[in-house]
Formats: sequence, C-alpha cells, structure tokens
Amino acid sequence: MKIRSEVETDVRAICASVKHEPSPLMIVLSTIQKKYGYIPLEVQEVVSQEMGIPVAEIYGVVTFYGFFSLNPKGKYVIGICLGTACYVKQSQLVLDKFQSLLGIKPGETTEDGLFTIDAVRCLGACALSPAISINGNVYPKVKPSDVARIIDDYRKKEQA
Repeated sequence: MKIRSEVETDVRAICASVKHEPSPLMIVLSTIQKKYGYIPLEVQEVVSQEMGIPVAEIYGVVTFYGFFSLNPKGKYVIGICLGTACYVKQSQLVLDKFQSLLGIKPGETTEDGLFTIDAVRCLGACALSPAISINGNVYPKVKPSDVARIIDDYRKKEQA
C-alpha cells in the first residue's frame, strides 16, 4: 500500500528535522505516532530511507514499545488492566465483556473507529482494581455489569 504524498513529505521533513539529535529514531517515531496515531510499515520504509536504518530495526522498535502502534487506534482507547491486583479481582471478565459488546479483541478497533481495546499489564491503580482507563481517565472497581453503561456513555458523547 502506498502512503499519500503529503504524508510521505511530512515524514521526510520530520526525519530531516532531528537527524543530528541524540536518539533521533525515537524522536521521529514519537512525533509520527503523536501526529498520525500509528506507524504503518509504509511509513517505516520512508523513515528507513531517510535515516539509513534498516526497516527491521525500526519495526523492532515500533513493536517493542507499547506506546507505538502499527494500526490506527480508535477515538477512545480502552486500556483494561490485567496486572496481578486487577486480574485476581476479575479484570479478565471485564475484558471479556468489552470484547463481547464491541465485537473486537485487544489491539483491534471497532469499524466505526470509536473504540480500541488494549490489554495492559498495569495502570498503576492497584488500590482501585479492577481498573480500566479510557484515554487516560481511570475508572475504578469496574464490574462486567458496568461495561455496557460505559460504552453507552461514550456513544452518547458522539451523538451530542
């Protein structure tokens, strides 16, 4: 798949602007992720050409760090904690309910582009377990019975 020419031009400009910085690859990838929401292989190929770094190395960085994504994310990214404290308090059941109601698995985005589910290892909110976050807002002590209401609240925001 070919990327749009304006995106390619923008990515080349981002690369050129930081070539002489320490750790320029992380700066470039972070800038692209922030601007476009993901870093597809086609963009990684442009970065490779501009920076002289093999695509395999760039792909390794993108897939290693959880804050980078190969696919577009939804408007609302739902992080469901599966860390020990949340897991023992049934966070897997919360994840299962989100999957069932949204029809997607972790790492996937709904067809309407509204929701992405991410299974995360820790939100740093163990005292609030089981916890989820939606675009950085933490929801404490979430039960499977809360999931439909949470989804409906965000759908209502879209209709307002």
